[in-house]
Amino acid sequence: MNSHEIDYEIFGEEMQFVEIELDPYETVIAESGSFMMMDPDIELSTIFGDGSHQEENKGLWGKVMSAGKRLLTGESLFMTAFTHAGSGKRKVSFASPYPGKIIPLDLSALEGKIICQKDAFLCAAKGVSVGIEFSQKLGRGFFGGEGFIMQKLEGDGLAFVHAGGHVVERELQIGEVMRVDTGCLVGFTRYVNYDIEMVKGVRNMIFGGEGLFYARLEGPGKVWIQTLPFSRLADRMMAASRRYGGKSKGEGSILGGLGDMLDGDGW
Repeated sequence: MNSHEIDYEIFGEEMQFVEIELDPYETVIAESGSFMMMDPDIELSTIFGDGSHQEENKGLWGKVMSAGKRLLTGESLFMTAFTHAGSGKRKVSFASPYPGKIIPLDLSALEGKIICQKDAFLCAAKGVSVGIEFSQKLGRGFFGGEGFIMQKLEGDGLAFVHAGGHVVERELQIGEVMRVDTGCLVGFTRYVNYDIEMVKGVRNMIFGGEGLFYARLEGPGKVWIQTLPFSRLADRMMAASRRYGGKSKGEGSILGGLGDMLDGDGW
């Protein structure tokens, strides 16, 4: 294997974290902001790129181009590497950024490549390449929810991605098709054909409330779907903030506004 072999355990139900167990000189890489805790003897270092063999073989100009692609997705130029520099076994943990599930992906068993939404990556064994996948279809780029750019994870090691709410894994057979809300799509394996279709019917388009487009996925391969995209969660929170102005309005209470007045909010 080109990637480091790591062991792991996932804890929690809705706000999960993954605990990575490292042998001496093993390394796990992560996006900034996902670190939770670590044992002694684990050294933290900031690296340019993902530290994979693909990154190292690009040369200076290749690394600059790769960094530019990462900037297009809103990601940092740098990643953080956590290396066990002592003896015995040590652990480092990474937390999910919002309610949902952490999905472990063994790339060696998944055709060596996963394409996922660009903010899904959490951490991975050193040797896994974290890159950018550009859409080659205009329709998919403009209306696919993720734009022209998605993230790709390549290699033969373990990687971990995060998705909102509950996660459904589907195995599509050759020629089998499913349609998914573009925001609910987490990722898929390399041979899944991904495209965008317009909702049929003028009434559905105007009054359906489900958007004008959905993702069309055709097998063979695996697909991961989330029940709560972060964009949907953020929209609901913003709508509630505008509606209630940051104050409780007595939802579910028989007294309603009168209860607020008795509490002093109405005076």
